[in-house]
Amino acid sequence: MSKKASKEKLVTVPEVKKLLESMKEEELDQLQRRTLDYASKFSKTDVESSEILRKNLVEKFEVTEEEAVQIINSMPETIEELRVFLGGGRKIIETQKLEAMLELLAEYRKTE
Repeated sequence: MSKKASKEKLVTVPEVKKLLESMKEEELDQLQRRTLDYASKFSKTDVESSEILRKNLVEKFEVTEEEAVQIINSMPETIEELRVFLGGGRKIIETQKLEAMLELLAEYRKTE
């Protein structure tokens, strides 16, 4: 019998990484191990920063939760990259606002 999800929650890649790391390695199935490997390689910020970023993007820049999660997952570095995640061109966002978003992202980007 399969479990049915009772509530859907949007999570960022860093949050997925934290959730999977909180489990014992022997409890992870093959898909979870692959997902943890992916999340470890492609997390562009830590979980605390991703939570702050999500809040700031939604409140200050009025993006949707879905847009905020996708922006955090990819951490775009240019205005053109950022525009890809913002409403599919249905809404016009001022260049100054986009530049401010990029500055915010740069503050939280993980450097390696």
